[in-house]
Amino acid sequence: MKKLLVCLALVATSLVSAQNNSGYWQQHVDYKMEVDMNVENFQYTGSQELVYTNNSPDTLDRVFYHLYFNAFQPGSEMDVRSRTINDPDRRVGDRISKLSEEEQGYLRVSSLDQNGNNLSFEEVGTVLEVTLDEPILPGEKATFNMKFEGQVPKQIRRSGRNSAEGVALSMTQWFPKMAEYDFEGWHAAPYIGREFHGVWGDFDVKLTLDKDYTVAASGYLQNPDEIGHGYSDKEVKAKGDTHTWHFVAPKVHDFTWAADPEYIHDKRTAADGTVLHFFYKDNDEIKENWKNLQDKTEGLLAFFNENIGPYPWDQYTVAQGGDGGMEYAMITLITGERSFGSLVGVTSHELAHAWFQHLMATNESKHEWMDEGFTSYISSAAMNQVMETYAENPFTGSYRSYIQLANSGVEQPQTTQADRYNLNAAYGASAYSKGAVFLAQLGYVIGKDNLDNTIKRYYDEWKFKHPTPNDFIRIAEKVSGAELDWYLNDWTRTTNTIDYGIKEVTEGGDNSTTVTLERKGLMPMPLDVTVRYNNGEEEMIYIPLQLMRWEKPADHENWTVADDWAWAYPTYKLNIEKPLSEIESIEIDESQLMADVNRDDNLYTAEEASTAEEEE
Repeated sequence: MKKLLVCLALVATSLVSAQNNSGYWQQHVDYKMEVDMNVENFQYTGSQELVYTNNSPDTLDRVFYHLYFNAFQPGSEMDVRSRTINDPDRRVGDRISKLSEEEQGYLRVSSLDQNGNNLSFEEVGTVLEVTLDEPILPGEKATFNMKFEGQVPKQIRRSGRNSAEGVALSMTQWFPKMAEYDFEGWHAAPYIGREFHGVWGDFDVKLTLDKDYTVAASGYLQNPDEIGHGYSDKEVKAKGDTHTWHFVAPKVHDFTWAADPEYIHDKRTAADGTVLHFFYKDNDEIKENWKNLQDKTEGLLAFFNENIGPYPWDQYTVAQGGDGGMEYAMITLITGERSFGSLVGVTSHELAHAWFQHLMATNESKHEWMDEGFTSYISSAAMNQVMETYAENPFTGSYRSYIQLANSGVEQPQTTQADRYNLNAAYGASAYSKGAVFLAQLGYVIGKDNLDNTIKRYYDEWKFKHPTPNDFIRIAEKVSGAELDWYLNDWTRTTNTIDYGIKEVTEGGDNSTTVTLERKGLMPMPLDVTVRYNNGEEEMIYIPLQLMRWEKPADHENWTVADDWAWAYPTYKLNIEKPLSEIESIEIDESQLMADVNRDDNLYTAEEASTAEEEE
């Protein structure tokens, strides 16, 4: 808790600073919930007290709640979208349409009041629309009391019961959750299977269920000596048939839990003091992998602490459950019957989300590439170190996927709302791969050191907040000194591509060589041009992009800065002060960190040029 208290003090200071400097504000919620779960029929009842603080400058006359479990009903938007999109998620397909009443999910609100006064509300699919008894003025609080009931759906997507690996309960998106209201207004999008956006707050949750079930959850267990199940060394004898688990999760924007009667529960304290919890099925085929995962998870945690910023909570949990891998506050649910490399890989990605989504909490429905792409970038870098592969470019898979998308004809701008991509495949490549390339390529544009410092400053200034793309690129500008609006605009708001080539190499006057470079794509870039000479020497010629009003720091021992290239000019004459006969090769972007969609014309070699002349 000490780490969190220090972070919260910093957050309070930074929020005041942000509000004074830029008008930034964010809402706040405090949840208290008590839930009774029947593990026989997978139905549950709950009560919720929610204290809502309106930190906005606006008067609110209505609020919205998410009712995610209602998506798991025949005819829901998730069901219909899955059955009408050309490439449905194989985990969903038409399965929702075939659910019986006993297998469906639902979340129903039976009563709701505001400060003791009953409210009128309407359930519209996965959203509860609520008309307030009295408006909530700027700076005021309102207390909402609710009674609700739910049924856990058959495991299809993220949430559910009795997963394919036999996990009894994966309780994600399981409670009525207040929608976020920010400077853009309400974010109460229906749940169709994509990403989320939540209000920062504190959760106090009591879960009552069969005493034989072990529970993994967001937050800190408040009564371990009453519960046992690996949380306490004391022998616990249950009084009655149930346990009531009491969890507190401070400063989060979600609360998730999973439960199973066969969970093995291991604990490990990392070097930074974070207690790592692991929950997995008592299955001999996976036990060794899950034991070995624990050391790797600590290594991943250390990598992210060093390369992003300190993990602020005292606990993190990796639990077998769900249908793949999905991040939640202080916990991830992952499928566990995998190869060891895959198990570490999915843990790396989901743990990285503890920073890029649960600390820098972007609106995933609008800026899904920020959380998925940034996570893909940093988790690939972490895997490269922790798994000791040490590839020179650990992001080649992301580049390959993006370039395939860019050349496919189905790409949509990254500003597309996450649910409104024509194809799931296009969404995935855009959010994960193109999002990762955004960061890796930014390192090419401003230099790796500047990129590393940008990520750390982004953490310092935007943890426990809701940053937007502009907030990130402004940090990069402040760290580097470069003008970068063009980069954010072309990469995320258009489908413009990068395509540069070597058009012609000719003898120049005075024992020099003239290289004609060509811009064929619409997106501008600065260029690193590597020239190798026959005597073994190598020179890096840097061509600044005029739009940046800046030059990248030298990152090569033989570094030459050429004249700026203004974007509107389709060609550029590069003069090399050596005769053509002394040049072995010329290459645009030898690092391949620039996402050129056609690299066929990026390399000139004297050998190929000579062969071409002979053939003529």
